[in-house]
Amino acid sequence: MTAQGTRRRSNGARELRDLLNANRRGTGLGIYSICSANRYVLEAGMMQASRDRAPLLIESTSNQVNQFGGYTGQTPGDFVKFIHEIARAMRFPSERIVLGGDHLGPHPWRNVTAALAMEKAREMVREYLLAGFTKIHLDASMPCQGDVVERDGQLSVDLVSARAAELCQAAEDAYRRLPRGASAPLYVIGNEVPVPGGEHSGARRLNVTRTKDLNRVLDITKKTFWSWGLQSAWERVIAVVVQPGVEFGDATVTPYDSGKARLLSRFLKANWSGVFEAHSTDYQTSAALRQMVKDHFAILKVGPALTFAFREAVFALEAIEREWLCARSGVSLSELGETLERAMLENPVHWKNYYQGDENTLRFARKYSFSDRARYYWPQLEVLHALGKLIENLEMHPAPLGLLSQYLPLQAEAVRNRALANRPADLIRHRILAVIDQYSYACGMRS
Repeated sequence: MTAQGTRRRSNGARELRDLLNANRRGTGLGIYSICSANRYVLEAGMMQASRDRAPLLIESTSNQVNQFGGYTGQTPGDFVKFIHEIARAMRFPSERIVLGGDHLGPHPWRNVTAALAMEKAREMVREYLLAGFTKIHLDASMPCQGDVVERDGQLSVDLVSARAAELCQAAEDAYRRLPRGASAPLYVIGNEVPVPGGEHSGARRLNVTRTKDLNRVLDITKKTFWSWGLQSAWERVIAVVVQPGVEFGDATVTPYDSGKARLLSRFLKANWSGVFEAHSTDYQTSAALRQMVKDHFAILKVGPALTFAFREAVFALEAIEREWLCARSGVSLSELGETLERAMLENPVHWKNYYQGDENTLRFARKYSFSDRARYYWPQLEVLHALGKLIENLEMHPAPLGLLSQYLPLQAEAVRNRALANRPADLIRHRILAVIDQYSYACGMRS
């Protein structure tokens, strides 16, 4: 690792802490966290951060990226190289990027014994640190094989805190192996965390975190960290994950209600030195997201809403391709939608436990569910090939404005105003930017 790389991580981490400290002072500033490995999403995120002159927080989950490759096939080191490659192509300064690891814990190996799962989790945390990740979500809340759970089906706070401390110790050990001057890891804790990748069908009831439960978690976790000699690490716990009362399902979104979260906001100002991290904020309105940041949910996680917007743009482009080029001599259509559907049917592991209903309902959900389980299939080679063919076709034969207006009206207006090129990749990013821009506004990055 070069000295330059060390400075880059330090700058991003410092900006992150400054933003969160400002939020506690009541400035209404915050930061959104892009949880995606989709290239177009990441490119759009860098475009937005460039406009805002703001840091960019990008996170990967333990299912997505781990020492065995995860479902993306990427190790932590691979993911960092991937992000930096995109940053170079987009001319975005890498020193503005903060990399985070989400749900780092035994979850990917929860079907084996806790001892084996925690061994793998410790190694994963070490690899994340050594690869250059700074923000670490310690999540040991999921039961492993043989674990004794409480009446609500969850592990005890004492056990979760002990395992979090064990993972934190692995992170601190890895940090000491980094070059002198490297940024110290920043931690996120919390027991009320959603399942990585989204809830299965029959998800648990949605309740706003109770302040007495939060107080207990913070008290026990602090005492556990101190008993492990992790006092310095505890001072770098920047956020706790709580349930603010937001969630989304296949076709519904539970909107944020500031009144229901009022006690949490008051508790934070009086009893907690960090901020709240909110998961599953996808599909909330701009006003709701803005209010969440003002209520000290200073870290807003977003993922499926961004790949949902990507999918919307791609499906619109395929409709344009079909109308525009179906009778064009020498042109073969991409058949992207059919290719994606075939890939999902041939390997249903990423959606079968999440969607319910008859065949027609399942077909609809695979395409249009807010859960957006289709996001797991875009990296597959046959789907990538079809997407490449779609982009090639519309690069060679740009869509007329009439068709753009029919299927991508906002992008058509931007093309007419000469604010956007009539190129498929630009049209896709523009659609994703419409979502990220809401988060930029919510975090006080623009008026």
